[in-house]
Amino acid sequence: MKLAVYNVENLFDRAKAMNLDTWEQGRPVLEKFAQLNELLGQIDYSAADKTRMAELMAALGLEKSDTGPFVLLRRNRGGLLRRPRDGGIHIEANGRADWVGSLELRDEPVNEHAMRNTARVMMDLDADVLGVVEAESRPVLAAFNTEILPALGGTPLRHVMLIDGNDERGIDVGLMSREGYPIGRMRSHVDDRLANGQTIFSRDCPEFEVTTPSGVRLVILVNHFKSKGYGSTASSNARRRVQAARVAEIYRELSGNGVEHVAIMGDFNDTPGSAPLAPLLDDTDLKDIFEHPAFDDGGWPGTYDLCNASNKIDYILLSPSLFERVQAGGVFRKGMWPGSRPRRWEPYDEVGRKQDAGSDHAAIWADIDI
Repeated sequence: MKLAVYNVENLFDRAKAMNLDTWEQGRPVLEKFAQLNELLGQIDYSAADKTRMAELMAALGLEKSDTGPFVLLRRNRGGLLRRPRDGGIHIEANGRADWVGSLELRDEPVNEHAMRNTARVMMDLDADVLGVVEAESRPVLAAFNTEILPALGGTPLRHVMLIDGNDERGIDVGLMSREGYPIGRMRSHVDDRLANGQTIFSRDCPEFEVTTPSGVRLVILVNHFKSKGYGSTASSNARRRVQAARVAEIYRELSGNGVEHVAIMGDFNDTPGSAPLAPLLDDTDLKDIFEHPAFDDGGWPGTYDLCNASNKIDYILLSPSLFERVQAGGVFRKGMWPGSRPRRWEPYDEVGRKQDAGSDHAAIWADIDI
């Protein structure tokens, strides 16, 4: 069985704020969006809340219209605000129950070359079971599978599953598998919460049970931990540590219930040896595929951007019973921008510019005799 994971960075549409030339350009927009969304969701609005809402709306380009350059304010019913003729924004609602609507990030199509290069990576991986990170939704993932892959000469995978998670930007995690590898029982952790009511997972930590042609069953958990992109370093690190600890707990529960074959994979947004990932990487018997003698990192230790050691953030972790059955493994980077001085690897011919890359992430794969 060839098991792989790939952060596709959206397939058809991506939030405009995440599609800017650099992360530093989009980060302030996403931070303000998150702050405003949190304020709008409160049961009661204080005077200070209303003042801050108005400031954030103006900063997001909503002073004159409900449609800003990067966000869209939907007001279905009720009176949230008014815009005086002399300018500014006045928040009239006193709480969330006073209006019906939502704040959304505006999308724009993904670069067509990038879309095709994402498909090429999937085709060349030729995985039997593929974990997918940052897909918009199950319908989008299914459409990409049945429309884009065949258009480039690829064979669609038989099974496609994705459960909507907690992220409002349309970046969820899912699983795809070939004929002979059906997806059986599924369990979502989208609603796992801390004692204070905060959801643990930024997206979800779904459990997918997959059966191989030989009849062996394994459970695969796909993850996308809190990024370092926005919010304070301390809060981001704390959130990732909580997520890692909960995944470790789920793994121990599975093992305690007699599940021998477990794979945990995805974009963990942190490096081996980091404190946030310690509960998962250090405090369990899971093994990183990078540690296997048969694994080939292609000459670079990382999985993101230019693949330096500080960019090793994507993982396939295997239970001991799976790790001992690994025959080979590697990092697939042909869909990534290789840099220019010098080029670090040979990409597809179609990756002529950084924005043409299928993703900023490499795909990781493991051949397992099971």
